[in-house]
Amino acid sequence: MPRLHGRKGRVYLDVVGPSGTATPLPFIASWSLTMATDTDEVTALEDATKVYVAGLPDASGEFGGFFDDSSNQTYTAAIDGIARKFYLYPNATVTSPYFFGTIIVDFRVNAAVSSATQLSAQWKAATAVLRVG
Repeated sequence: MPRLHGRKGRVYLDVVGPSGTATPLPFIASWSLTMATDTDEVTALEDATKVYVAGLPDASGEFGGFFDDSSNQTYTAAIDGIARKFYLYPNATVTSPYFFGTIIVDFRVNAAVSSATQLSAQWKAATAVLRVG
């Protein structure tokens, strides 16, 4: 897979809940995905180094851009606590690869006299987040 520029990335989020259809979020300028695994230290006497065992994997991230009062997708997702389908596309002009799962969303809007009103959201996985393609 070639290297990608972020300008063609896209975030899709379901408005209704896990049974609805995810649609593109407007005016998003960035997104991130963090995949991590819990670890527990199990170092014993006479081990040469610290030793760890792997626990459960986790997925979380954020997306942000510019607030638009004609769209309430992110706000609705944050206030009702329902997990929503989402898709993260590194390049929306091709059908794969992309990341998919259901997430729980936190929502924030920041406004200042010297800049455009910005939207940001943090999310956590409600199901496994999978790489497709």
